[in-house]
Amino acid sequence: MRTLKTGLLLMVLTLILVFGGEALAGRQGMTLGLIFAVFINGMAYFFSDKIALASSGARAVSREQAPRLYAVMERLAAKGSLPMPKLYVIPQAAPNAFATGRSPSHASVAATEGLLELMNDDELEGVIAHELSHVRNYDILTTSIAATLAGVISWIGYAARWGMIFGGFGGNRDRRGGGGLEVLLMAIVAPIAAMLLQLGISRQREYAADAAGARLVGHPYGLISALEKLGAYNKRIPMTNVTAATSSLYIVRPLAAGQVFMGLFSTHPPLPNRIEALRQMTITR
Repeated sequence: MRTLKTGLLLMVLTLILVFGGEALAGRQGMTLGLIFAVFINGMAYFFSDKIALASSGARAVSREQAPRLYAVMERLAAKGSLPMPKLYVIPQAAPNAFATGRSPSHASVAATEGLLELMNDDELEGVIAHELSHVRNYDILTTSIAATLAGVISWIGYAARWGMIFGGFGGNRDRRGGGGLEVLLMAIVAPIAAMLLQLGISRQREYAADAAGARLVGHPYGLISALEKLGAYNKRIPMTNVTAATSSLYIVRPLAAGQVFMGLFSTHPPLPNRIEALRQMTITR
């Protein structure tokens, strides 16, 4: 059900982009909007993982450097019939982790030093299972595409606002009225709608990864404990080198210094809601 909801939200995002181009520049604009969407999605497909790892300061680690992380990852990857991802450690005291990569065979998982220090074995297993579930479900690709589409729509809305000021858009003069209203909607409403859809997709994928991770381990208790601990520590230890584009990848939204951005405009569901959903799970062995 969550996969279906994600697909529908992605479809709506793409339609907003395509018809936004049509509203601003007719059928040619609609075609250009579609081409632009395909191009941007292709860029996200091939390069989003490299950008995320570089921006976080993650460094690749060997089995000798992170034996505990390797042991948990190998056990869960084998249990889930997944290729072994590349492993990275982020030099941050705040406990957190993320997965990235366009497919299971091109996946990477990064954990902070704080996560490895503060989580017990069951909690670490729950976190890694959550991240492997993102890999297995191609969530990284899905959320990257959603974020890219939303960003392009916001850019078009910005251009439309300037066009309304200087008279450069709304040039669909051959159409029967409504052009001005459509441009206005693209300038103001579409970027807000795109952002909310993107955030909705991200939250759906977090719930799904929690559930799939718990099923991979065989119980939800380690992940429940990990989420409780992550929530407590991330309120006290802010992270650095976290951008708006990469914060959605982490298992819990990183709290940067001075940041209090939560609620409706968050990429993650509230932690109490995620924990309650896990408590309600019934896993049959």
